[in-house]
Amino acid sequence: MESNTQLNDRRLANAWAELQAHANGGATLDADAYRLAFADPEFLMRRETRGIRFQLEMLKPDLAQAEQGIDNTVVVFGSARYLAPEDAATALAQAQASGDAAALAKAQQAVRNARYYDLARQFARLVATESEKRPVSERLYICTGGGPGIMEAANRGAHDVGALNVGLNIALPHEQSGNPYISPSLCFKFHYFALRKMHFMMRAKALVAFPGGFGTLDELFEVMTLVQTGKAKAVPIVLFGSDYWKRLINFDLMVEEGTISPQDIKLFHFADDPATAWQQIQAFYGL
Repeated sequence: MESNTQLNDRRLANAWAELQAHANGGATLDADAYRLAFADPEFLMRRETRGIRFQLEMLKPDLAQAEQGIDNTVVVFGSARYLAPEDAATALAQAQASGDAAALAKAQQAVRNARYYDLARQFARLVATESEKRPVSERLYICTGGGPGIMEAANRGAHDVGALNVGLNIALPHEQSGNPYISPSLCFKFHYFALRKMHFMMRAKALVAFPGGFGTLDELFEVMTLVQTGKAKAVPIVLFGSDYWKRLINFDLMVEEGTISPQDIKLFHFADDPATAWQQIQAFYGL
């Protein structure tokens, strides 16, 4: 007697189908107590279910990246406020026409900083292009915080050459959505900063930090601390824009005052052009 049952058929009921079936039942879904637990947003948002939400934010991006072969990433951090050169030029023209001195000074600063946007885009394009030459299991994919500025530039550079790239966005009081250059199937949104930062590190094979503000510093020093304390394996950490970083942080002073050891200075390198940053990553892994 023939059977239509396949060995790899799922044996348990499909939760999504069950949810849809119950949703079609009408008024019973409106009663909180009668809802399926995983279909009850008020229940899932309770303080007591926070641990479940942690787990969901851990699993969703992890499974999606694994399914698409994203095993190794180059994480790019940097200011969300830097404009693309073309946008900075437009802002400058508008400021010049307005005659507003403060607006003009701000626009001129945006034009100066726009070079970092262009360099981040070039770097990401270089990583994506060179990685395509390697076996699939050894390819490196650009990963950013998914927002505007330097993050957009890096996603854009990978997008320029048709490469998959990742965006790990965060829900903020001032609404921020993923930039348009992230691969749609790899554009994730987080509620918890902690889970987002964990995802940065889970697949990171290198970190490149462009000039940025509090968020960039938070992410950079989190990685440095994890490597310094042995909680994470060493990865290339590149501070892009040596003039900015050396003026911002006096690492030599920290050594002199004994707050870090001389060996800690070796945790990172400086770079001022995309080729140098990529060479430092290549040298670390002997690529």
